[in-house]
Amino acid sequence: MDSLNRMATELVDEAIDFADELTIDVHALEGDAAVLDFGVEVPGAVEAGMLLAEIQTAGLATVQSTMDTVGGAPLNHVELSTDHPALALLCSQKGGWELAVGGFEALGSGPARALVAEEEAFQRIGYREDADFAVLALETDELPDEDVASQVAERTGVPETGVFLPSFATASVTGSVVAAARAAELAVFRLAELGFDPVSVLSASGRAPVAPVASNEATAMARTTDALAYGSEVHLTVDESFDRFDEVPSVAAREYGEPLEGVFEDVDWDFAELPVELFGPAAVTIDVVGGDTHVVGETSENVLAESFGL
Repeated sequence: MDSLNRMATELVDEAIDFADELTIDVHALEGDAAVLDFGVEVPGAVEAGMLLAEIQTAGLATVQSTMDTVGGAPLNHVELSTDHPALALLCSQKGGWELAVGGFEALGSGPARALVAEEEAFQRIGYREDADFAVLALETDELPDEDVASQVAERTGVPETGVFLPSFATASVTGSVVAAARAAELAVFRLAELGFDPVSVLSASGRAPVAPVASNEATAMARTTDALAYGSEVHLTVDESFDRFDEVPSVAAREYGEPLEGVFEDVDWDFAELPVELFGPAAVTIDVVGGDTHVVGETSENVLAESFGL
């Protein structure tokens, strides 16, 4: 298997080649790093969001859109499946790089994180890579500049010419799509947090509704979290049993049962004040190979309808 960053770069090249069709803008910075605007100064798009989810998972996941209803309203849903959950979801897709350069702030996801490999997941999985390319997807409401690209290049040990920064705002079509694609990742991450070996997750599939695009980043953050905490469904296949499978789903339905924007406002958007168990998928089925099937959690369509304004 090629390195995660090499595989992601091939998808970035595809995004550049079909930028007009995907409604993506491409900008070259001074040091020749490339910024791909997936939804910051452009509105974003469903196809662009699905391709970005593939880039975030380094091409190790299949991403597709389907139609279903929430509160009787037809809405897009995004489904993501992978047979490489540890690498695709934890070592690549997870948003684990908090980037701050001057006044610029972003949450970075994608395989560039594997070139730094400081997060605990990399030690547990035993994965780190060296590459000539670095692909870091940035969730931000402004496009990164030369200083941002320079810091990414320095931390990853990659020349700026090999740095690719696909960027999107949470409050964009792309932002809603890539958030919906995170259901499986949240389930695997929750399992890892609980002490389960992520390498023992053999396959993961997740689906969630695409939240309507909000008018600001804060509301978008709440709506996309609602889509996952109240509306996502995940299936995992694992090769060993565990006595804490019932703790994987989000506690949102049990502890709050209301759209999370009000909950976030109550703690002044300080997520450290909220239980980490809030940020999980809604309903999860876990199949143990040769063992039991565990069905835990539940979706809450009424809460979703309220959050989405349906």
